[in-house]
Amino acid sequence: MRVVDVHVHVVVPELVGEGPWRAQVHWEDGRGVVVWRGQRVQSAVREFADPDAVVEGVGRTGADGVVLSPWVSMLPCEEQDVGLAGEVCEAWNEGLARVCARHPGRAWAFGAAPLQDPARAARVLEDVRRRPGLVGVEVPASVGGRALGDDFFLPFWEAADALGLAVFVHPTGSGLGVRALGDYYLWNTVGNPVETAVTAAHMVLSGLLERYARLTVILPHGGGALPALRGRLRHAHGFQPLARSRLRGDVDACLRRFFYDTVTHDAVLLRQLVEWAGPGQVVLGSDWPFDMGLEDPVGFVRSAGLGAETEPRVLGENAVRILGLEVRDAHG
Repeated sequence: MRVVDVHVHVVVPELVGEGPWRAQVHWEDGRGVVVWRGQRVQSAVREFADPDAVVEGVGRTGADGVVLSPWVSMLPCEEQDVGLAGEVCEAWNEGLARVCARHPGRAWAFGAAPLQDPARAARVLEDVRRRPGLVGVEVPASVGGRALGDDFFLPFWEAADALGLAVFVHPTGSGLGVRALGDYYLWNTVGNPVETAVTAAHMVLSGLLERYARLTVILPHGGGALPALRGRLRHAHGFQPLARSRLRGDVDACLRRFFYDTVTHDAVLLRQLVEWAGPGQVVLGSDWPFDMGLEDPVGFVRSAGLGAETEPRVLGENAVRILGLEVRDAHG
């Protein structure tokens, strides 16, 4: 059995320092601090700015392999200067590819693409496909106020489908513009899973997954609020003209096309997710290095009692299959 953690964030050295898209990072009172474009983020509780140390640290949680992804706030998908956005994506992709090259058989990565220009993003995907170690891209759950099922993004999705690259859809942490989510850490605990659900439901009902049958799309945090909404989506699609205006097939079949990570913080919810989505649709995640992540992601999966056949699939076999990984055993 190989254990692979597909939800691990880093900041690569190429994005650290002085400049409009570079961050300053340091530690205060046991927390990592990222200062970037006027934002000060203090939610990291584990190493994140030394990718090699991250690979080793995730290994100590029991993972043989790790799939790295950018800190989502530093994806330049809202940048008005598309040329600059392309340069930032290139820095991410080059930096992540270098990390993967230093850890063959142990580290892979989701790169970045300038999604505000879908045609250019499609060309970036072609470059990503050529870079050893990069197995797809991470994208924010919305860009320019558009959910990801919008026809605006079709050139990007067409390229991802044709190239066989995975897309990791991550919420932005924006709080959805809802004032109440600014209180009590709700922007994270509630806002993030709702943001994921909104864009994923949009992708389903727009017919996107029906149109591109080979797409591999991974949703973090157990799909957020999406699994709890499956009945409402199914019911609306059964009678409401707007809800069924694009999707011709079955809602549940499309929902089960997504891959869901294990960051649910509740073993019962994880077990129910596996039972509903299917044992081949759930992959291990930790959400390293953040305070809402799982300190012991492998132990958490084992606590859910998934069974001798399903547990190895969730811990690593599914990730190996869908991402085409060749994992070296890091634990003898």
